[in-house]
Amino acid sequence: MTFNTLLLHLRPVRLPARTLPFTHTFGLGGSGLVLFLLLTVTGALKMLVYQPAAGAAYDSVLALEREVLFGGLVRGVHYWSANLLIVVVLLHTARVLLTGGFHGPRQFNWVIGCGLLATVLAFNFTGYLLPWDQLSYWAVTIVTAMLGYVPVVGGALEQVARGGPELGTGTLVLFYTLHTTILPVTVVFLMALHFWRVRKAGGVVPPPAPPGEEGGDEKVLFLPNLLMREVALATVLTALVFVLAALFGAPLGAPANPGMSPNPVKAPWYFVGFQELLIHFHPTFAVLAIPLLGAAALLLLPYLTRDDEPAGRWFLSERGRRLAGAASLLGVTVTPVAVLLDALIGGAAQGVAGLPGWLTGGVLPFALLLACVVGFHRAARRRHGASVNEAAQATVVLLAVAFAVLTVIGVFFRGAGMALAWPWRT
Repeated sequence: MTFNTLLLHLRPVRLPARTLPFTHTFGLGGSGLVLFLLLTVTGALKMLVYQPAAGAAYDSVLALEREVLFGGLVRGVHYWSANLLIVVVLLHTARVLLTGGFHGPRQFNWVIGCGLLATVLAFNFTGYLLPWDQLSYWAVTIVTAMLGYVPVVGGALEQVARGGPELGTGTLVLFYTLHTTILPVTVVFLMALHFWRVRKAGGVVPPPAPPGEEGGDEKVLFLPNLLMREVALATVLTALVFVLAALFGAPLGAPANPGMSPNPVKAPWYFVGFQELLIHFHPTFAVLAIPLLGAAALLLLPYLTRDDEPAGRWFLSERGRRLAGAASLLGVTVTPVAVLLDALIGGAAQGVAGLPGWLTGGVLPFALLLACVVGFHRAARRRHGASVNEAAQATVVLLAVAFAVLTVIGVFFRGAGMALAWPWRT
């Protein structure tokens, strides 16, 4: 009975016609489901060949590439589906934020969505190590080493994440088990719960009807109006993944060598932003305080804003659009300047008067960051007359764009020793 109820609630018989235009949702929720299904099928095929042991993992991946018919294509589809899934989930989260689709009965579904985002990141990270090549080995070494900076329990967390004191067969077995069993089950549960709650809340928040337009509440049948659009999008997305897999495949470097570290060593692209924070802040703030505060703010966002303000329209209003644009411009311009200033004077500033690093590299810059964020939010409210939701939206956009810029800098503008360098010289 529960299973039948779940299936019946995944899609309504009728839905508001105003929710059908592609630009309202860009089909991001369904795209995430399609990519997960591709991951499930290709992952199951890869499991027939893969061996989760330090002495055999790399050779099994190499055998899949060279000896199994279409093995390279299967691995490429898995690789591109995994990376595109992160992009799609991030864009879906942004879409819900920018249309105010997390208020009222959808509040807790936002929390579930945040859990899905975290699970997808963990899903990708655990799979990142499995090829056991130089890139994956040292990237996971860097990310797990970040846990060591957590006060008091950092060393224990690092050992738990590695399945032992260092990366080895224990780590592979741990990551393989998480990647192929625990995390997929978690994703399926959260995804089903997420879709079900969207349906229970009345579906996607529709955009407001244009002034004076009649029939703004018109409803249309799910079949064929929405179903055919979803099938078309799924077909195009699947074709795109296969084209990317056929043209570029999946990377595979030299076998993992614990005694020879590449320079630079970078985290996976979706964690590079945190690695960049570690360059500019004291480890306790970069690894613990800033991520925890950001995660808490994201989870509590529906409960810190108002339910009685308009929702469904992109950027909520014209004023919200202008504020979000200003926040994006501010994040794009100020973040690189701050990185350059820190590279030029950061080291000298930390040594002023012999002050401890946790103060000059932690408390002071963290307080400055908070002051800037709070100042921007207050300016949006008082100077520009923004509503609670508009100001919150603009503030989140500012932080998201700043973090995206840090990620771009970390991926493309960090060379040997993680020093700033032009991309063509890295």
